[in-house]
Amino acid sequence: MPDREPSGTGNPRYFPIAIGRCRPERRRVTTPITRVSIVEDHRATREGLIKLIRHVPELVCVGAYGNVEQAEQEIPQHLPDVVLMDINLAGGSGIKCVAKLKQAHPQVEFVMLTTYDDTDMIFSALRAGASGYLLKRAAPDELLAAITEVRKGGSPMSMEIARRVVSHFHEVRKPAGEIETLSKREREVLDHLSQGLAYKQIADQLGISANTVHNHLRKIYVKLRVQSGTEAVIKFLGH
Repeated sequence: MPDREPSGTGNPRYFPIAIGRCRPERRRVTTPITRVSIVEDHRATREGLIKLIRHVPELVCVGAYGNVEQAEQEIPQHLPDVVLMDINLAGGSGIKCVAKLKQAHPQVEFVMLTTYDDTDMIFSALRAGASGYLLKRAAPDELLAAITEVRKGGSPMSMEIARRVVSHFHEVRKPAGEIETLSKREREVLDHLSQGLAYKQIADQLGISANTVHNHLRKIYVKLRVQSGTEAVIKFLGH
């Protein structure tokens, strides 16, 4: 299927255009490799992201897709560590794509990469299972840092997005009876997670192992009926 260029006028100014295809490469590095997939229907933006990732030895691009159908077919085959997902895609919604893939493959981390900064869109993406939300005007270094952060258990967001999330909970604090089912330790884990700490940092702060943190989070997900740490934090802060 040929790549689909979106309708509309104007040339994209996001990321440089890259020549070549997204493909796995063997790299001699001592640090762990993070496998990244891209779902973006604008060819120039997609190829720019490929080029950006290929310049980092610790990252490898295992797939780049121009529409929802390709993403839903190929991502389960390659199971990347991180997926950069646009929202407005050819053939459907990136948010719905995240919800479907996250349910089937909860170990995959999704970071929304979009022009949309609408509050409803942000929370729809987070509820669907996205762990991060970046605007496309983010600098390349910010995007690369977000990939690293989400891989370590963080929830990277553009500054404007993070402020919207915080403002939302300052304005609206809804009761959440599910929070009452959490143990004291589970609340402590969530409290640290809400401060942006990675799993290893939480473990160090609480004097427990990273594996124990993961075990607490699995129980938290079940009790709160969520699929990601970001969604759990949203419920926790809204309590």
